[in-house]
Amino acid sequence: QVQLVESGGGLVQPGGSLRLSCRASGSMFNIYNMRWYRQAPGKDRELVAHISSSGRSTNYADSVKGRFTISRDNANNMVYLQMNSLKPEDTAVYFCNGILGALQAWGQGTQVTVSS
Repeated sequence: QVQLVESGGGLVQPGGSLRLSCRASGSMFNIYNMRWYRQAPGKDRELVAHISSSGRSTNYADSVKGRFTISRDNANNMVYLQMNSLKPEDTAVYFCNGILGALQAWGQGTQVTVSS
């Protein structure tokens, strides 16, 4: 089972960029499918982006398609979410999630606030 720790959140102006990082510890990271979720106040947790264990396949929510990019570095047990052209509606706590069959791992979340 992996353990996940997110970093890189913060306050950014509309139109700005942030890169979130998720560091995994433990074994078998390179066979986990990885996802980024987000949860805004008063809303359900939303799947933002998915990347396969190899990194060859990615999927995005319609709300972030063309603006966000998920990537991974299996050699260093890292997953990233590059967020460009940020909007106030992107404000949320962002969570890293790892899936391996019935196993799931979650990070503690990192706050992203988009405001002028």
